Amino acid sequence: MKIAVVGATGMVGEVMLEVLAKRNFPVTELIPVASEKSVGKEIEFNGKKYKVVGLQTAVDMKADIALFSAGGETSLEWAPKFAAAGTTVIDNSSAWRMDANTKLIVPEINANELTKDDKIIANPNCSTIQMVLTLAPLHKKYKIKRVVVSTYQSITGTGVKAVQQLENEYAGIKGEMAYKYPIHRNAIPQCDSFEDNGYTKEEMKLVRETQKILGDKTIAVTATAVRVPIVGGHSEAVNVEFTNDFDVNDVRQILHETEGIVVQDNNDTYTYPMPKYAQGKDDVFVGRIRRDESQPNTLNMWIVADNLRKGAATNTVQIAEYLVEHNLV
Repeated sequence: MKIAVVGATGMVGEVMLEVLAKRNFPVTELIPVASEKSVGKEIEFNGKKYKVVGLQTAVDMKADIALFSAGGETSLEWAPKFAAAGTTVIDNSSAWRMDANTKLIVPEINANELTKDDKIIANPNCSTIQMVLTLAPLHKKYKIKRVVVSTYQSITGTGVKAVQQLENEYAGIKGEMAYKYPIHRNAIPQCDSFEDNGYTKEEMKLVRETQKILGDKTIAVTATAVRVPIVGGHSEAVNVEFTNDFDVNDVRQILHETEGIVVQDNNDTYTYPMPKYAQGKDDVFVGRIRRDESQPNTLNMWIVADNLRKGAATNTVQIAEYLVEHNLV
């Protein structure tokens, strides 16, 4: 397979390369793509060196699959050009997620919707992926009415500039700010910009993308997204109200049997998910599973995942794996 990675020198792009190598994806030729300032730089992949090329050069090279992680504007402009050249694009930005003609895919949930005609495929938001992977099997069994989610999101979701800000503040160095406020020893209740309804874009992604992936617009979702001085991954406190009642042990068993989920839930041994231990892993970790005693048919969970892995790079590569396995490229 001839694979292009668009945004290869960025934080997620670098993790995409790691995941491709780790999962032994059948790359016969790699096309690392980045902005003009990075063209000509060398990237090492599986023991070989490849030169970074520009976007038009990459289109002309006609990759089988292009993994995009270069921002929404780049995706809107260039994904159709790659698609027109016969390349299947898997896009990690928000550009195509809510497009009516573009499928929004978490492979364990809805990869079976994909066909050869899908030349642009959207990868969901990082905070959405870990939540819906957990919700999907429970929705099938109990039918979700409402979800209340509060997220505690890693600075790596913002990018290299945010990581540098935290490191500078930790060391007492004044430097460039990714956020309007200090992040060290702080929690900022704003991820992305505000929409007219008072919610941030990140919060509304959790609403809209959940409904689209689970194929059910009747699911009510409300979210509060908070940036915290963490590097390892995103954490979420999720409260789910179902139409039907459940047994907590059955919930644990369903999640235990769900591909991509690791249940860490033992109060006696203080076992629960934490971002420090999720970092660098591809799974979604679920714990603190307990009934909400304040109202019927309602469950509380704590969900953690590395936002650069399953929340971005790994999910993208898993979509590519599905396409290859089912001869859709």
